[in-house]
Amino acid sequence: MSKKDNGASVILAYLNEKNRPYSAQDVFCNLQKQHGLGKTAVVKAMELLALEGKIKEKTYGKQKIYFADQSQFKDVNDADLKAMDAEISALGAEVQTLTQSCRELDAELKELNSSLTTEEMAAEIQQLKAECSGYRERLQKIKSATNHVTPEEKEKVYKERDVYVKEWRKRKRLASDMMDAILEGYPKSKKEFLDEVGVETDEDCKVVFPSS
Repeated sequence: MSKKDNGASVILAYLNEKNRPYSAQDVFCNLQKQHGLGKTAVVKAMELLALEGKIKEKTYGKQKIYFADQSQFKDVNDADLKAMDAEISALGAEVQTLTQSCRELDAELKELNSSLTTEEMAAEIQQLKAECSGYRERLQKIKSATNHVTPEEKEKVYKERDVYVKEWRKRKRLASDMMDAILEGYPKSKKEFLDEVGVETDEDCKVVFPSS
């Protein structure tokens, strides 16, 4: 594009290619980034093209609209228009199919990216095998141990515990009854009484009866 041309050839080619109405601002925005055209240069070039009859100009209020000279294009009959509409429909359907295919491929790609690679899976398998080997060794040691507790011994321990817990509850109840009787004639609080005689309760030691 020469300096003398000032972008006119680019603008003319663009309007003929798109074949739709544009304002000077539209053309400037669409071509400025690619061709580096200035706003003033675009306005002057489009006015010159219109003056030379290479493009058409229409004024709507304060705005001017420019479009390609339609006389340069051959007439399109109804059959051609229907054929174009059919092609547009077919292309639209193809676009939808391709878009759906892209979505499916994108979803598959995301799933693959979130999955383990072959190397990562191999490393994890080795780690799991090592853990299994460790568990087998522990199981073998447990099976070969000679200090197992027999069901009879376990039952005996539980019965002894029940006896001790019952005795604990009984003694705690007796001690509580005795303190309640004393506190009836004691001028101070229960806490002060316990501090004075040096009694520690289960609550002080944070112990509770074991569950059955």
